Amino acid sequence: MTIKNHNYHMTRFITSAPDIRHLPQDLGIEVAFAGRSNAGKSSALNALTKQKSLARTSKTPGRTQLINLFEVEEGIHLVDLPGYGYAEVPEEMKRKWQKALGEYLQKRECLIGLVVLMDIRHPLKDLDQQMIQWAVAMHVPVIVLLTKADKLASGARKSQLNKVREELAALNGDIQVEYFSAPKKIGIDKLQQKLDMWFSQPTAQIENNS
Repeated sequence: MTIKNHNYHMTRFITSAPDIRHLPQDLGIEVAFAGRSNAGKSSALNALTKQKSLARTSKTPGRTQLINLFEVEEGIHLVDLPGYGYAEVPEEMKRKWQKALGEYLQKRECLIGLVVLMDIRHPLKDLDQQMIQWAVAMHVPVIVLLTKADKLASGARKSQLNKVREELAALNGDIQVEYFSAPKKIGIDKLQQKLDMWFSQPTAQIENNS
C-alpha cells in the first residue's frame, strides 16, 4: 500500500448536523474524533490542521453538541463527534448527544478509523472504555491520544502511556496509544501518520471492511 501524505492545513468546515440523517450522503471515507467533553478534541483538530479556529474551542466543556464534518480533500473527511460524559448539562441534552453519537458509530458506513482523546491525567473512564470496546467489536481501528501531556513531567507521562497501552492490549484490537499536547505540538506527527495510513487504504478494502 502506497501511503500518501495529506495536506491537513487545507481542511475546511463542511457542515454541522444534529444526527446522521442531516449529514451528507454516506460516501467517501471518514475518521471520527471522539472523547469526553473536556478531553481537547477541538484543540487537537486545530493543531492537526494548523488552523486556530477550524474547530471551536471553549472554556466551557460540552459545547460540541453537533456532529461537525470537515473535508481534507474530496471524499476524505474528519468528523468531530459530540463530547460525552460531561456532567453539567441537562440530562435530556446529554441523552440527545449520546443518541446521535451512538447512531453515527453504528450506522455510518464510511467510518474507517476512530481517534479517541483522553486527558492523560484521567484516562480510561467508563465511557472511554465503552467507546474503544465498541470499535474493537466493530473492527474499527483506533488511535488513542492521551491529551494535555505537557501537564505531566516526562516520567509520569511515560508511566501513564505504558499503563494505558497495557490495559488496552488486553482487548486484542487494532489500537495505537500515543501522548499528545496541542500547545506543545507533541504527538501531531504520530496522528498525521496514522490518518495518512487510514486514508491511503484502497477503496475496495474499505468497502470490504464496512
